[in-house]
Amino acid sequence: MFKELLLGIVTGIGTLVIFIIVIIIVQHYALAQNKANSPVLETNRTMIKKLPDDITKQIKTASPTATFRVPILLYHYIENIQNKKDKLRVELNVPPAVFEQQVVTLQNAGFTFMTAKELGDVLDGKMAMPPKPILLTFDDGHWDFATDVLPILEKYHIKATAYIITGFIGGSDFMTSDQLQKVINSGLVDVGAHTVDHISLKGRKLATVQNEVDQSKKTLEQTYHIDAVSFAYPNGSFDKQAVQVVKDDGFSTAVSTVAGIEQNQTNRFFMYRLRVGYRTGQSLLMWLNQDSFEAY
Repeated sequence: MFKELLLGIVTGIGTLVIFIIVIIIVQHYALAQNKANSPVLETNRTMIKKLPDDITKQIKTASPTATFRVPILLYHYIENIQNKKDKLRVELNVPPAVFEQQVVTLQNAGFTFMTAKELGDVLDGKMAMPPKPILLTFDDGHWDFATDVLPILEKYHIKATAYIITGFIGGSDFMTSDQLQKVINSGLVDVGAHTVDHISLKGRKLATVQNEVDQSKKTLEQTYHIDAVSFAYPNGSFDKQAVQVVKDDGFSTAVSTVAGIEQNQTNRFFMYRLRVGYRTGQSLLMWLNQDSFEAY
């Protein structure tokens, strides 16, 4: 009787221990999954600054193609920041007055402002490359694009490309649907996709990547009746699988956060971009005239 009781206690304890271990494993897995699916924060330190190894190998074996010198400038915030303690915002911001000076510098120097869609058309041979081409691209879809960027674009009648996180439309730090519609109605802005949840796409399960890419495109096209033909990788994070998904989904171009100025068929789905910072005037023009660029 005693042996049976002892055996029952030991068995019960063993079952309880196994149950607790299973619970811990499940919790750790859930936390890992939640962390993996959390939106990535883009900072100077976390933005991807070099190509993935599998992409580098692909470039080395690709056939030579016509290469165009096209600066694609990368912006996030354009505003007069009130809270100077918001370090992330300060780090990624260019004040409106500085941005306007950059626009004036480029326009006076004879640059032609293109959209990502137009650059894709050039690569496809559908249109000729204009003189001194340049792209202004804005990631995320923050509210200041409607309040601070659009008025400058309209003032100088220049084009730009805005990459929108569709799941964040109407969020506290992002454009409302009405603001985005106003941006589209201006006729100056090519709207592209930037995923649904702004998560890193590198190393993801195929189904996750497909959902983030496909649904962001569908939301923009079905809600705003536009063709979303360009894509931006959150944090510049991508791999060969992500590139293939973007291709298969019907995008004509995609942009990375790798520094560079040469665009061609080989890198049309991870085109290089430049963070211009506060450069204006002759300093900006001399900088754009370089042959190589370091990460910001």
